[in-house]
Amino acid sequence: MHTGNRLKNHQRTALITGASRGLGLALARALAERGWRLVIDARGASALEAAREELAAKTDVAAIAGSVTDSRHRSEIAEMVREWGGVDAVINNASILGPSPQPNLLEYPLETLAEVYRSNVLAPLAMVQALRASLRPGATIVNVTSDAGVEPYAGWGGYGSSKAALEQLSAILAAEEPDLRVYWVDPGDMRTQMHQEAFPGDDISDRLPPESSVPGFLVLLEERPASGRYIARALAEVAL
Repeated sequence: MHTGNRLKNHQRTALITGASRGLGLALARALAERGWRLVIDARGASALEAAREELAAKTDVAAIAGSVTDSRHRSEIAEMVREWGGVDAVINNASILGPSPQPNLLEYPLETLAEVYRSNVLAPLAMVQALRASLRPGATIVNVTSDAGVEPYAGWGGYGSSKAALEQLSAILAAEEPDLRVYWVDPGDMRTQMHQEAFPGDDISDRLPPESSVPGFLVLLEERPASGRYIARALAEVAL
């Protein structure tokens, strides 16, 4: 675990999972520019440390390597958040694709499907549960979902159904916890490593970079509209 200097307690603090690359790192960079303190995690320690070093030039940052499916890892994050006096935003960005290329459901290994659900559905809820005592009043929960959670794309039954479950879980959490802001957000197709894994061998250079989706997330975090499902790029267009 690495941390920077302690800053003022009233400074906004965000946890971002899966923050060593892609959308997670793009969000971390944007929030660091705005002075948020950051707790970041990822499975790859070396890439996470590189992200920490970059972000530490802008803000106070703690980097904790591990898997969000690991209860000990979540406890370590919760301890760090308590040490900092709470968290204003929890951004559940970490997820896994599953097999690449994606198999059809009738050929999908069920043990692997269970792993996808552990990462993409159970872990986000478990993270919020672990941080429950440290959520500051009116805290924001952002669960990163996908259009694959609402559209029946052939070959996307594993990942897509996991995101559909995350969307419904988010909607129920919003109904049960009206004092929180709960958002389930579709960032759109992005030029990321995961997206490339979903289309092995294809040229995905026409996809927009993760940074194109960040302004929409910032609208949610800083303007705090009603809880609900949002499409990040549509929000950004409205903000402009």
